[in-house]
Amino acid sequence: MLAQGKKVLFIVNPYSGTGYSFSVEDRIQDICAKNNAQCTIEHTKRRGHAILLSRDAATNGFDYVVAVGGDGTINEVAQGLLDTATPMGILPRGSGNGLARHFGIPAYLPGAIDNLFTNTVIRMDTLTINNRLSLNVSGIGFDGHVANLFANRKIRGLFGYARLTVKELFNFSEFGSEITIDGKTSTAKAFIIAVANSSQYGNNIKVAPSASVCDGLLDLTIMRKVPLYNVGFIYSFLKGKLEKSVLCDMVVATEALIKTSRPVPYHVDGESCGSADSFFIQIKPASLAVLVPEGFRNNEQ
Repeated sequence: MLAQGKKVLFIVNPYSGTGYSFSVEDRIQDICAKNNAQCTIEHTKRRGHAILLSRDAATNGFDYVVAVGGDGTINEVAQGLLDTATPMGILPRGSGNGLARHFGIPAYLPGAIDNLFTNTVIRMDTLTINNRLSLNVSGIGFDGHVANLFANRKIRGLFGYARLTVKELFNFSEFGSEITIDGKTSTAKAFIIAVANSSQYGNNIKVAPSASVCDGLLDLTIMRKVPLYNVGFIYSFLKGKLEKSVLCDMVVATEALIKTSRPVPYHVDGESCGSADSFFIQIKPASLAVLVPEGFRNNEQ
């Protein structure tokens, strides 16, 4: 639990999602005052700034660090806290909020703030993809292509992302892949290879419905290109029932090596990473302390 009388650093990305209101900070200060917590608020000024802020906090007497932003901000804060005893809290301010939704943290920000002092601490797994930290879901292929394009767009939010996705669906083709999982190699045609630690991209779109952040395993979902008229697959995707589709395979591993027939775009927790033709993926069990709603661990068993 985020205990009373403790020092708490809130790292705020004011550019996450579709806008920011300083009333958020007023509510943060109010809830901290009610719980006798020492509150410090810092704004990120550039990419990578949250890593430095959280790393300094972990070595300078802060008891908790709370990320206020989307999955990219949360990822940076986690980089600074990885393999330390300092827990990370999450106040979701992104477009999809995939990790927060997996944990059951309220998407309604005032509710998430109010719940901070009833949360409990667990240690969650993280994973790396080509030495980049991933907490939630990373992707190789079409979703990486969209992430690369979306990173340069001024229009943010779910609508802008969905519009870009539909537009680009016809422009991106499948690629060949050679996948070595725990020493066993297979080949597959793929449109997307999702590398999941938690269950969903965000907005309750579950790409790995059975994924757990506490099981010491990473989940790979290998999807073929799906025509828009295939309503059954789209329904399964939106309802978290992909394991029943013949258009995708799901496997678990402790590490994987993926080689592709051409350089393909990829993203890590929604952040554009360019392109590559080789991907080494490895799980790091129980490597991050995180604040989650009470009862969350029971939901993963």
